[in-house]
Amino acid sequence: MPLILAIVVFVTVGLVVFSFAAAAVAPSSVLGARLRALGGQHTPQAKDKPALRERLEQALAPLSKAIPLSPADVSRTRSWLIQAGFRDARHVTYYFGSRVALAFLGLAGVVLVSGFNSLFMLAGVTGMGFFIPRFALKRMIKNRQQRIRLGLADALDLTVICVEAGLALDQAMMRVGRDLHYAHADLSDEFHLVNLEMRAGKPRAEALRNLVIRTGVDDIRALVTTLVQTDRFGTSIAQALRVHSDSLRTERRQRAEEQAAKTTIKMVPPLVVFILPSIIFVTIGPAIIELIRELGPK
Repeated sequence: MPLILAIVVFVTVGLVVFSFAAAAVAPSSVLGARLRALGGQHTPQAKDKPALRERLEQALAPLSKAIPLSPADVSRTRSWLIQAGFRDARHVTYYFGSRVALAFLGLAGVVLVSGFNSLFMLAGVTGMGFFIPRFALKRMIKNRQQRIRLGLADALDLTVICVEAGLALDQAMMRVGRDLHYAHADLSDEFHLVNLEMRAGKPRAEALRNLVIRTGVDDIRALVTTLVQTDRFGTSIAQALRVHSDSLRTERRQRAEEQAAKTTIKMVPPLVVFILPSIIFVTIGPAIIELIRELGPK
């Protein structure tokens, strides 16, 4: 009975604190408006957002502020989100809010199931809930980088054709990004952003370096280095792109051969854990049974 009472009190206090914080931070709430008026703050104008997105932001905003963060942590997380394809500033709030929410849900689940008896499970489940969004974000970054890496060779071939047909590099990248919209959407979006930055007045070298920062792909970094050096020294862009495309395809073939060579080593643990015991049981099991029958007590 005392354990159930403690769990009920804990859940009630948590819900009250969360509700008060969400009501105080929400832009459209009366309580938040009164608190901001007392504090000398102006009520922000309501934006035209979908109802579900607005409620999600209102719920996760106070949770995201529960983690003490330094500017370096926010900048590093923002760069990770950009590499994963989430460029909006509100995605940082979603990320940190989801980490706190999952940690709180894990803590509440363990408390409801086993109480405070198992501190190891309490800390383990809470920590796992806190770090799950980070693992998911890292996986999304790797998958996106892999998609960009696979589509880069085709993009280079199309860029070479466009440049040799008489288009400038900026127009060629814009045309290639438009043509690859359905086949390689991630690379097409990055090329589109590069063209937008150059249209806005950024130098080509700076726009290409921003492309490297947004993707984090080594092949993109090598391509940008080649383009910057070609633009600086005034050599043929088509010839440089053709040579780089050939080297990129060679590297991709070598990378595939490396992965194929690793498969034999990766197959050893499953064979030892799953296949070898079955073979041992099938081959030696009948002999062991016969020995037990012959040598055992009659």
